[in-house]
Order: sequence, then structure tokens, then C-alpha cells
Amino acid sequence: MWYYQNMPKSSRVIPKPKGGRPATGRDPVRAIRLSDDFLAKVDAWAEQQGDAPGRSEAIRRLIELGLDTAKPPAQTTAKTSVKAKELAGEAIDEMADPEASTDEKASRKRRLINGPEEFREVRVDRPKKK
Repeated sequence: MWYYQNMPKSSRVIPKPKGGRPATGRDPVRAIRLSDDFLAKVDAWAEQQGDAPGRSEAIRRLIELGLDTAKPPAQTTAKTSVKAKELAGEAIDEMADPEASTDEKASRKRRLINGPEEFREVRVDRPKKK
């Protein structure tokens, strides 16, 4: 500091001290609360992985898996739907009761292809009927 005393005030440059930890160039830390039971499950999952990731990496991977599966299913095209119905119909015809009448076979096939009426409302791959 002795050299600042001999310099004119206008040319004195005092460096500002930098506080805190230096930047690492990584993503910032996010804090979340997790129960001990949940962490035990995460740790058990991580041990089953081939590369034995650390807890943070295991949580990131599990979140990625969850986000990938949480995406809504892709809407099927009309061509795909027709092909699926044809394949289902062929499989049903192969398993059909040979002693049932033609009308009974057709009725059973229609119920199997369309699915139970109770579940038709909750199907996410079909638009809601009004």
C-alpha cells in the first residue's frame, strides 16, 4: 500500500476483493428435500446401474427417465389405427370359439377390439366423443 501514497489520487486503482467461491462453470446447485426412505431407494437404484453413479447423477437420471415417460403418447395416424385393428382382428379370429355362431363371433370380436365401455372414457390415445 505504500506505493499508493506517492501516486496522485486520480491514478490510484484499488482492486475490489472478490468474495465467495470462484465460479466452476457448472450448473447452479438446486436444493430439494428428500426423505431418508426415498434416498435409500435412489441409492439402491444407483447400485444396480453398471457404472454406479453418485447420488446426484442417479437423481438426474431418474428425473430424465420420468420426464421421458411422462410425455403424452404420440397420436396414431388413421393408417396405423386401421392396421392395428386388422392385426387384432386376425389374432382374435385365430382364437375364436369354433362352436360359436357367426353373429356371436362378430359381437365378441367387436367388444374385444373396442375394449370395455368403462375404459373408453379414460383412453388417452383417442379423442373424446361428445
